[in-house]
Amino acid sequence: MQRINQRPKSAGPYLTEEELQETLQDAYDLALERAGLEAFEGRYESEELAAMVDQASIIELWLLTPPSPMPDFSLKPGTFLKPFLNRLGTYLLLSAIAFVMLLPLLWLVSTAFKAATEDIFQFPPQFIPAQPTLENFVKVWQTNPFGRYLFNSTLVALLTVGLNLLFCSLAAYPLARLDFRGKSAIFTLIVATILIPFQIVMIPLYILAVQLGLRNTYLGLIFPAIASAFGIFLLRQAFQGVPKELEEAARMDGCSDLEIWWHVMLPSIRPALVTLAIFVFIGSWSDFLWPLIILDRPEYYTLPLGVAKLAGAFSLDWRLIAAGSVISIAPILLFFILMQRYIVPTEAGSGVKG
Repeated sequence: MQRINQRPKSAGPYLTEEELQETLQDAYDLALERAGLEAFEGRYESEELAAMVDQASIIELWLLTPPSPMPDFSLKPGTFLKPFLNRLGTYLLLSAIAFVMLLPLLWLVSTAFKAATEDIFQFPPQFIPAQPTLENFVKVWQTNPFGRYLFNSTLVALLTVGLNLLFCSLAAYPLARLDFRGKSAIFTLIVATILIPFQIVMIPLYILAVQLGLRNTYLGLIFPAIASAFGIFLLRQAFQGVPKELEEAARMDGCSDLEIWWHVMLPSIRPALVTLAIFVFIGSWSDFLWPLIILDRPEYYTLPLGVAKLAGAFSLDWRLIAAGSVISIAPILLFFILMQRYIVPTEAGSGVKG
């Protein structure tokens, strides 16, 4: 009994043949004793006896199996150092690329805060002004109607974003969820217009805007950007990712297609809407060519035209131009910071089981 519960000690890692036979005999005797029989006739008389014999077979397998070697927990040289060096090299490379990309912006901001006595073209450049000043911003704001330019750009950008989201989502929803003849051909033609440069359609758009009386108006600034092929494509792909079960449930509740679009589909694609809003806002805010063509009255100028006007007004005083550029860039950064919190996956499919 003791030899069964405790593995016999021997000089080597394995049992000798004699020790194995004795241990197995004790195991079989114990199995017969527990089964309530005095002898084993070579066949199983009861299920309990069979269980005892199986137990003896397990003991035999355990005795014949050599002990497993202990795992090697010792650390090899460079186990942690190599991954650390690889990650450090990656971060250094990305930091160098980011610095090169941000170098013009850093120079612009630095120049905007430098006094007139500092050399802005020295090499190597000095990014930290020796005598920081806000004089450039004050002079630009006082000598030019930058408040008006800022209002015009904000109004045009917000209206462009709102109308673009409205019309692009209205065009993308039927192309994604409704069935009608020619849907694929229409979508292909819309996407193909992305390949057409704006300079090709600029003159026809200008002629049309003049004929509609949109010259020197806010609506004339918004007119070319109220819808875009990129926006339709982006929102169509987002609509296709919404589970059909949500749409079917809304139809069973009696919702029309327009109500489904407004109450179900739009909330489900909020990240795509925010993404499109950021792209449209940046494009409208920084647009220079179309306002230059459609406007000739300074009271309707946007910030890009106002910054370009500084080059002639101050005979290329780069400090003032840099200050005006910083004023023009700041709202874009602020808009992105406020909107990036909404660029997260929605829970449109969380209530769908399957």
